[in-house]
Amino acid sequence: MLSPFLHPFTPPRKQDFLSIVGGKGAVVWDDTGKEYIDGMASLWYVNIGHGREEMADAIAEQARTLAAYHTFDPYTTPRAEEAAARIVELSPLADARVFMGSSGSEAVDTAMKLARIAQREAGHPERQIIVSRERGYHGTNYGGTSVQGIAPNREGWGSLVPGVINVSADDEEAMKQVFADHGDEIAAIITEPLQGAGGVWPPPPGYLEHLADLCDAYGAYLIHDEVITGFGRLGTWFGSQFYGVTPDMIVFAKAVTSGYVPLSGVIVGPAVRAALEANEGFLLRTGFTYSGHPLACAAALKAIEIQEREGLLDRARVIGGRLEAGLRAMQSDGLLTDVRGEGAVWGISLPAERSVVEARDALLGEGVIVRPIAPVHLSMCPPLVITDEQIDVMLAAMRKVFAA
Repeated sequence: MLSPFLHPFTPPRKQDFLSIVGGKGAVVWDDTGKEYIDGMASLWYVNIGHGREEMADAIAEQARTLAAYHTFDPYTTPRAEEAAARIVELSPLADARVFMGSSGSEAVDTAMKLARIAQREAGHPERQIIVSRERGYHGTNYGGTSVQGIAPNREGWGSLVPGVINVSADDEEAMKQVFADHGDEIAAIITEPLQGAGGVWPPPPGYLEHLADLCDAYGAYLIHDEVITGFGRLGTWFGSQFYGVTPDMIVFAKAVTSGYVPLSGVIVGPAVRAALEANEGFLLRTGFTYSGHPLACAAALKAIEIQEREGLLDRARVIGGRLEAGLRAMQSDGLLTDVRGEGAVWGISLPAERSVVEARDALLGEGVIVRPIAPVHLSMCPPLVITDEQIDVMLAAMRKVFAA
């Protein structure tokens, strides 16, 4: 019998699911009591680990005070103001502001809209094109689907948002040509600093700087989609800081609350906010019911506090070093064809004859969760509270499965 719940990124006729019912730290367990090391931090986001009592307490305390209120004109809430200020403080964007939503997909669509409206308000209504990269994953709302660099995710949905150009992922010359052909029509480039859900692909040396230079030369905005790389995953608060390239806007979600309550947003840098604020009569006609939701903002403030207090950004670098050493040893032994990553997010490629779904399932049998990415990739992004011993168990399980 089919579940009444229509699962995302799942064949609609699928009947059998693994029911996760609890978690603590870097471990989750299913309804049979079997435990798994959560090598994906759920879906790239539970940085502080599962089962944090102080997160539950912070959320409950806020719920008892003010569980929800909207932030459309003329209202605000203390938690929204406090969370926005904290996020700006951690970001590489000086004198920025924060627009909030709930999902990364909402935030991507918002950043696209802000880029286009800011260009108009700056006197360039002809600048409407959004440029994206092959392999980029930017959520599944219509805007994000339109700038997707993963072709199967764009198929079958009918007409998508116009004015989008998708460029080969790392081809500097191709990107130069797009600007040569359309430079006076381009509103923004959107890119992940490190491409995550497309298979974990760090940028080639100098590539992000190349994008920033093109944007500066042609008057386009640079948008960094940091839904995965934001809030500590690479050992810095944002991937922009890790790579030393400052964009005009940063999209965030996931680890800002470690997923305890959905929260997302766009950090709006000086160039974009100057355009939005130039005309006193301009009304920003976009927003969400849950923009600046008090529970989500309380969760973000507590999750950030925990990451700082426990030194989890430093821990991300240690995790990455241990994972890289173990994965490269497997590559040297011929079990993997490629290993890549930064900080505490890594991707690997199996030989072409291997099924990544079968490998995922075999690892589940060993009590380890990773994520398959067609055609030959697996990704891992463990909670930043994972222990060295748990990392070693992950690596041993992978070696066993890949050698079988």
